Amino acid sequence: MDNRTMARLLEETADLLEIDGGDSFRVRGYRRAAEAAEQTTVDLTIAAADIARLLEIPGIGKSMAANLQAIVQTGTLPLREELLARYGAGVLELLKLPGMGPKTIALFWDAAKIANVDQLAEAIEAGRLASLPRMGPKQLDKLRKGIEDYRRSAGRFRIDFAEEEARRIAAYLLAFPGSKDARPESAAAEAADHAGFDTVTPAGSLRRGRETVGDLDLLVTGPACVPEHTAAAVEYVAGYPGIHDIIAKGENKVSFHVQGGLQVDVRLLPSASYGAALQYFTGSKAHNVVLRQRALKMGYTLNEWALARLEDGAMVASATEEEIYAALGLDWIPPELRENLGEIECAARHALPRLMEKADLRGDVHMHTTASDGRNSIREMAEAALACGYGYIAITDHSKALAMTGGLDEKRALEQIQRVRAVDREMEGRIRVFTGIEVDILGDGALDMDDEVLAQMDVVIASVHSRFDQSREETTARVLRAIENPYVRILGHPTGRLLLRREPFAIDIGAVLRRGAELGVAMEHNAAPERLDLNDRDLRLAKELGCRVVICSDSHDARNLGKMGYGLRQLRRAWLGPEDVLNTLGAEPFLAALRARPEGSGSASVAGNNLLELR
Repeated sequence: MDNRTMARLLEETADLLEIDGGDSFRVRGYRRAAEAAEQTTVDLTIAAADIARLLEIPGIGKSMAANLQAIVQTGTLPLREELLARYGAGVLELLKLPGMGPKTIALFWDAAKIANVDQLAEAIEAGRLASLPRMGPKQLDKLRKGIEDYRRSAGRFRIDFAEEEARRIAAYLLAFPGSKDARPESAAAEAADHAGFDTVTPAGSLRRGRETVGDLDLLVTGPACVPEHTAAAVEYVAGYPGIHDIIAKGENKVSFHVQGGLQVDVRLLPSASYGAALQYFTGSKAHNVVLRQRALKMGYTLNEWALARLEDGAMVASATEEEIYAALGLDWIPPELRENLGEIECAARHALPRLMEKADLRGDVHMHTTASDGRNSIREMAEAALACGYGYIAITDHSKALAMTGGLDEKRALEQIQRVRAVDREMEGRIRVFTGIEVDILGDGALDMDDEVLAQMDVVIASVHSRFDQSREETTARVLRAIENPYVRILGHPTGRLLLRREPFAIDIGAVLRRGAELGVAMEHNAAPERLDLNDRDLRLAKELGCRVVICSDSHDARNLGKMGYGLRQLRRAWLGPEDVLNTLGAEPFLAALRARPEGSGSASVAGNNLLELR
């Protein structure tokens, strides 16, 4: 149990209560508590022992404090279980469909007792929903597509979800008595007492940096992984408190589902075979097939235990990946590249590229503050970015079209410019704070902000946030018109996708990248784990077409500035190095590398005059 899981249980209870027609004030109470649980830095599993500590958290009242205590004690909420018994767990799946909220689910339940995705699909095809309010042909087509998208992504999990689960399991495993992290400082303990775990390493899709994963492979090594100790080790693994159900339990492997449905396979390995197992279980399947073929041509056999000679079975390499690749005449290949896209040929020629690393990043130029829908002030974002080691940031709050975010109109945008510049001065050169905005691309391709205001911004990001139903031709023309605006320097999250929730809108991304290259407009790789947009394929295309790339966090919370790693993996998967990403440059070279602005724009005095005029 952790804060995120507790927040999910509270949010699900709010949804179920709304489906049930519960009091709106009560529903809001659960939603506020869920948000508080998600955002607080207090460990709720510890704080639950003291209700007074829970009550100190904004958004948590007496009844919600009691609910949090119940979650810690039982793993769920009585009200949630009562409502699930009434409607079935399938209603939670319905909530995952695009555009499907509690009110619509309540409507379907009252009209046709629809309680899961399959029942909804059947009712649509049978025509039983056509007479319901707001259920015309267009809306029903949207529901059909949403069901198709959901079924296509079912069983997949975002990379951040998988990584957080891997961390939780690793922390539990490394607390096994005798493990490095659990051993007494005294060296007097008997050797048998040290039969613990030394390493826990994710493999599979997570290690390769795939944007979603189907399951989670964890490789465990240490003294407890030898035959005489594995029985106790397997039982310890099977005791992980986050397990929903055990799938299989063998001599050196435990497979189980965690809450939420992710399958986890934990394999206990002798250290001598660690490298071979890591290479094998990292994959990809296509990469491994070619690698095994290469081994056979060289007189070897390669499997999860070792690289061995065919003629006599003598082991050649097994302890590390590096020695396995070297024995096959290859440079070690970074996991993100192992997709059989030419990496083996490059490794044979010693021509693998130098890939992006976290240390290469010098700044982050897409983030939001309390001026729109962010949680932190300009100064707080600057201090958090400084702690991340950045030399510059850009503050890019939303424009007014996104009314639900409190987006800026022209007057507020100019006032925000002055606040940003004031913070930039206050930071006294420790970090640069650039002015900016994320301006909406309207349905016809016009921008949601006057050019006179955009001219004052250091960084103008243009993004689509609406009208996702336009045709491919309409959306492409819309975006192309937007980037023709001379003040647009970056196109934000260019395909608009939300992983496992919303498919990319229809767009000719090749045409956009080509025009962006011609105009000098950079394409954002949005590193937020729910977006990761552009994807790795489109990033490769951007590089091929000579289109500049900027990686940004799109942070709405200072704590999310540190999540750039999810995006970095996509850049590495796309074979991008520091020379391909603009914000590996320092502050002034970065601005200079962006699309040149029209002469006369960006003057502080002009900004001041415009501010006075709008006042």
